[in-house]
Amino acid sequence: MSSAHQRREHPDTSDPQALPETAERLRVARVGKPHGVRGEVTVQLFTDEPTVRLAPGAVLIRTPGRATPDRTTASLTVSGQRWNKSICLLTFAGIGDRDAAEALRGSFLHVEVPAEPEDEDGWYSHQIAGFRCVGAQEQDLGTAREIITGAAQDLLSVETPSGEEVLVPFVEELVPGIDVEARTIRLDPPVGLF
Repeated sequence: MSSAHQRREHPDTSDPQALPETAERLRVARVGKPHGVRGEVTVQLFTDEPTVRLAPGAVLIRTPGRATPDRTTASLTVSGQRWNKSICLLTFAGIGDRDAAEALRGSFLHVEVPAEPEDEDGWYSHQIAGFRCVGAQEQDLGTAREIITGAAQDLLSVETPSGEEVLVPFVEELVPGIDVEARTIRLDPPVGLF
């Protein structure tokens, strides 16, 4: 499962974006750079249903990223979606120029979905951040940072004990197992990758 979910067990009544106990947030995209001068932005997709989840009229919950200039948390309504080759471009109601679009850069976009029963064997990409990565002989290879969604394949970003980043293709041959309970990811990297 590569989509990211966040569940709220007890909604915070002071948070205007708090979800009821029967709902979850599904991370669907991250806002990239502006495209043109009329408020259009590129987005990095985290969903395999962008034409449905990001369709005009969709109301998205926005949370700022670490370097996002606009720190307010707000909902955005998609007013337009189009594709430039394989890049999804969105426009939002109330975001009408390049400066307003630039202020959203790095924001994460979520949709509210009904909560699903917990799957003991399943996991979501946001859950593996911080998992310990180990080799075939249990040697410490580092700590998982995130899964980077790519056009051809996903990559697992691992921070090595020396602080370097290593990108491991997220395929079963190289990432044969994830143990959510033990918070470990078993890796079988080719010689020289680490």
